[in-house]
Amino acid sequence: MKKEFKVKTPLYSKCIEVPKIIDKATGIHILSRFVKAIIFTTDVVVIKNNNADAIMAVYPFTPQPILSHALATVANMPLMVGIGGGTTQGDRVVELALDAEFQGVLGVVLNAPIDNKTLSAVRQAVEIPIIVSVVSTKRVEERLKNGADILNVCAGKDTVEVVKYIRDRYPDVPIMATGGSSDKAIEETIDAGANAIVYTPPTTTQLMKDLMATYRT
Repeated sequence: MKKEFKVKTPLYSKCIEVPKIIDKATGIHILSRFVKAIIFTTDVVVIKNNNADAIMAVYPFTPQPILSHALATVANMPLMVGIGGGTTQGDRVVELALDAEFQGVLGVVLNAPIDNKTLSAVRQAVEIPIIVSVVSTKRVEERLKNGADILNVCAGKDTVEVVKYIRDRYPDVPIMATGGSSDKAIEETIDAGANAIVYTPPTTTQLMKDLMATYRT
């Protein structure tokens, strides 16, 4: 067995570590990167201090280029950014996709309600991968036909079932999925067919609370 070497320093050794169980995933080769663990956050502190393979930055507001630019300057790993698909539709989504590509992001993420016409227009406009969020087993085939490169399953308690449904019918489609908060849930998601796991880290508020509790002892 080859020895694993680690180099750390006292000030920079602390970071948010993704669950080790994610190593069990097969991973996805996205352009020049190999991705298994994806952290779901827009917090620049978390983005700068974690050991994931990539960042997924999607937020519940109208996407704005200035936010994508800011996140791209902080991230020291591949970044996938949300460009709408819910409230934001049509030409605006296409323009946001182009801007994101010009910023050098690894891929763009479209929310589940995206209409197929807009999805197709994004596909024609950009060369980077398009990740479409899926919340049920409906509309999977039309998403793939209209330009989705990767499906991001975020179906809550039904995530494992939706992942299995897609994997059984589309064995060659790359799947990302939210894995839940426990190793058991993550493993079940991987076993169902997810190639990469989207992990939601603790907030900086929670981390600070834990740190202050340590300081007070």
